[in-house]
Formats: sequence, C-alpha cells, structure tokens
Amino acid sequence: MTQAHVPQQAQPAEPEAGGLPPVHPSLSEATRLMAAGTYLDAEYRDAVIDELYVHEERIVAPSLGFDAARVLAHALRARTLELAWALGILALWLLSVVLTHFVMLVLFVVPSLILGLARLIRGTARVAPWYRTVPAFLARWWARAVLAFFAVAVVISLFGGYDSSDGYVPGYGGSPGSYGGAFGHSSGAVPSYLTGSAEAVGPGAFDVADRGFSPGYGWGILACFAVLALCVALRHVQFTRVMAGELSPEGFQDFAGDPAQNNDNARLQRLSALIRAEQHAPLAVYRADAPFRGAGDPLDPWSVSIQLRPRTSLGERAPEPISNAEILRIVEPLITRLRVPAPTAPAQALAVRDRLRQLEVAEYVFLPVDGLPSRARAPYGEGQFEQHRAAALEEGGEARRHFLRIRVGGWEEHLVTTVYVRVHTQGGMLVLEIAPHVLAPLREDFIRADRVAHAFRCRTPLGKAAWALWRTPGSLMASLLVVGRAARSGWVRLSGGYGRALPDGPACSVRELAAAPDASLFQAMDCRRYVKSIEDRVTSGVRSALYEAGYDTGQFEQKIINVTQGGVMIENARGAISVGDHNTVKNEG
Repeated sequence: MTQAHVPQQAQPAEPEAGGLPPVHPSLSEATRLMAAGTYLDAEYRDAVIDELYVHEERIVAPSLGFDAARVLAHALRARTLELAWALGILALWLLSVVLTHFVMLVLFVVPSLILGLARLIRGTARVAPWYRTVPAFLARWWARAVLAFFAVAVVISLFGGYDSSDGYVPGYGGSPGSYGGAFGHSSGAVPSYLTGSAEAVGPGAFDVADRGFSPGYGWGILACFAVLALCVALRHVQFTRVMAGELSPEGFQDFAGDPAQNNDNARLQRLSALIRAEQHAPLAVYRADAPFRGAGDPLDPWSVSIQLRPRTSLGERAPEPISNAEILRIVEPLITRLRVPAPTAPAQALAVRDRLRQLEVAEYVFLPVDGLPSRARAPYGEGQFEQHRAAALEEGGEARRHFLRIRVGGWEEHLVTTVYVRVHTQGGMLVLEIAPHVLAPLREDFIRADRVAHAFRCRTPLGKAAWALWRTPGSLMASLLVVGRAARSGWVRLSGGYGRALPDGPACSVRELAAAPDASLFQAMDCRRYVKSIEDRVTSGVRSALYEAGYDTGQFEQKIINVTQGGVMIENARGAISVGDHNTVKNEG
C-alpha cells in the first residue's frame, strides 16, 4: 500500500503525557463513512456539492474530526459516476421504446414513472403525514399491479399465447375473434399499432405475424428488460467495488492513491485548498444566526455571574487583580489532566481506550462574516489569529468572542462532544459561560455501507438478478432525477456568479447533515460523562483562580452547585413560591 500523504492543515497541539495522538481528520472513520454516504444518498451528495462547490463564497463550517475537502472530492466523483450510469440507462429506455414500437412506452414507462413519483410524493421524512403516505401508497401499488399484469402477458406470449389469425390474447378478456380487455377493442380487428406491416415499420422490425404479444415480440421485450436490469446491477457492482477498494478501512488510509483526489479539476483543487485552510483553524467566521454551526446541537448551555468580593480572612489586604487569561491559565491544565488514565489502568498506556485520552484543548475565536471583503482575506494566518485572540481575550464584545474549546471525539469520531468555555471579568463582576454541543453519530445507512456492499457481493447470481429486476422499473425516474439535479447544479454554478459574491458564513454543515436523529444509550451516557467531567474541571479551575487571587468563593460555589445539579437558586424572592408539580400559586396580599 502506498504511504499515506495527507495535506497540510491546521491541527490541534500534540497531547501531553498520558494522552493519545488524535487521528488525522483526512483519515478518520467519520470522513470515510461520510464519503461513502455520497454514493448512497443523492440528496446528501447534492447538499455537499451545493454547500462546498457551488457556493464558493461560503466559508466552510468547522470540521470536527473529519475532512470536508475529501468528502467533497468523493461527492463529485459519485455524481460523475451516477450521471454516466443515468444517461446510459435513459438511452436504453429510449431504445427499448423504439424497438417495441411504443407499446413499452404505454405499458412499462408510464408505471415506472408512477413508481418514481410515488417516492417523491412520500418524501424522505422518517414518518410522513397521511396526506403524503396514502397517495404514495395508492400510486405505488397501482403501478406495481400494472407492471405485474404486463409481465404475466409477456410470459404467456413466450409460449405462443397469441394467435395472429384472430388477435386473441389469452388472459386479456374477450374471446377468439375479439380483442377486448386491456386495450378496449370490441371488434375482431387487432389495433394498427400492434399489427402494422413490416413495410410500415421498416426493415428489421418484427414480422406481421409476430406483432403484438407474439413469442418474438415477448422475447424482444424480455431482452430489453434484461439489458436494463444488467445495467442496474452493474451500477451497484461498481459501488461495491468502491467500498471494497478506496473506501475500505484499509484502502482509505492511502490518501495519495485515492482516485477522488487524483483528478485535474482545477476548481476542486482551488476550493479544497481553501477548505483545508479554514476547517480546522482556531478561528471561525460565522453567520449571525448560527455562530456554533458545525458543532452540533446545544446540550444545556448555562452561565453564572457573581460579584467579586474580597475574602474576609485577608483583613485589610486587597485582593489581586484577576484577568480572563489568568483564569484560563489555571483552568487549562486541570482539563488536560483528564487525558491521564486511572492509576489502576494497565501498564500499557495504549490499552486504555477512553476517548478522554484524545481530548483536545485550544483557544478559539469567533468572528462575524459581515465586513469581510472576500473569502481569501479571512484572517486565518497565524499572525492574524494571534492579533484577534489577544484582543478578544479580555474584551466582552458582542460579535468577536474568545472561547476555550474542549473537544472529545468519541466512537471513532462518530460522537463529537465540544464544550465552549468563556470567562469574562469586568466592573467587579465575573461571568462564566459554558456551552456544550454534541454532534450526533452518523446516519445508520452510512454506518452500514460496508455491510450493504458485502451483502450484495455475497448474493448468488439468482439473488443479484432478482435484486436488479425489482429495481429496474424505478430506474427510469431515478435516472431522470439524477440528470435533472446535475443540470440544475451546473446551471446555478454557471449563472449564480458566486465567485464574485460577497463572502458569507456557512449555510449548513455537511457533518450535521449526515448526523442521525438520535444516539444510542451508551453514546448518550458517554456524552454526559464527557460534559460533566469537563464542567467539573472548569468550575474547579475558576474557583481556584478566585481563591488564589484573594476573592470570596462561597457565592460562586453555591451557584455552581445549583446550576450543575439542575436546580434553581433564588437569591431574592418577593411573593409566593411553589416547589413541585401541579401547584397553584395565588398572591392575595
């Protein structure tokens, strides 16, 4: 295997003794499964391309534990492959319609389109409303019934079920000498589009005696469907080869040999360089409506504020001035000690798999995108960041804010827990803000991509044929949607002029789009453990900083106990107070 060569990009500092080196984001399991998701889900693939490739004016959201540029490369490759297959399948459908003298258009194409429309009517929601479910159900089963009816007629025709002398088709109603049932003809004449002469149809057409549902005609329809089913199967075979090759757990580590990265798309190379400069930098340029985009869902953020009072035991001596930087200087070592395994852990440090050992701590600055002249002018340089960090550390600005970011990538970066900590002292007050966020695990279908590919490879030839035949009718609408989406994306990119647009913050995070709605109980327990451990170390560090500077910590300790335990502390109460559920409070004073 070729030695992996990953691109240079901003990385967290090396862990101290007791910690474990983090996995490079370009080689992480989350990146691999998100790349696999672009082959599985066309809507997700289109969302990735729209956010990272079409709207080039948008600065990428922070990529916690993955490489968005590599996901984008696979999304573009997946769309190219899917588009090639879609155009080929559409061409085969058109050829089949011509060869079968347009009977296939009426009896096969229309139900196939209805099947595709049923999926659109139903939508992608896990639980669709009844006004979507019912019409989709009726349309789906009507199309299946028509296709099944037509399939039976074709099978009957293979055994000589059509008599060209009187137009009788067994199983279609009517009787010898009449052509009724499905086509609605009551006379003995066979419809002209089924019995036209060879001269009218042209050379190479079916003979007059073989028109309609004659054995030759039935074999022709069967051959067309077999070729279509073969293309559907080969398309999935290509996906299984991708999952067994460059997207396998071993093959994904070979960054230099990844076919998605080795292309001459200049636009992709230019945007990938921008993404890799932005996604792991210690600075986020954000939209005002979503400053924490990319970090996931907030998990019970809270804050406390206290008045800084001298400790009575100091006597006449005044407490020392305390700054935000001094408090963070004391807090950070306490947090990094969470990487150290327990004293009773095995002697081999690497045997301890607790993800707290890969905990990352870094100072982080948020900047609004408003006023930035261009995306290329974003202050991601080391000197520019240091200027913003130093200025934001001691200020309480509304737009530019400084945080201490603590991140834990659990479950192979599937469950990412991030705690943002901000301390601000001004006017004799101290404010502590803690904003935990959690990125839910990846979607189940993305996680099971390897199993899906392996299960198809394990099928017998008969099983693969049945799998392809079941999906062949729906391939028409699916191919039309692929071509339509690609055409729309290309039109928006060419006509939007986004290369000259004003810079904008991220509209979405491709990692958040790939997140499952819920986490397992084990994962939820781990997330709570990470957050509680970090919050305890942060509050202990702030308390120690206040005590060492000579300030009273009693009020701070009381508020922390109430807030962290989910209680409510009432400092001044006037009127009636009720504790518990289902109470009625009246003030008649």
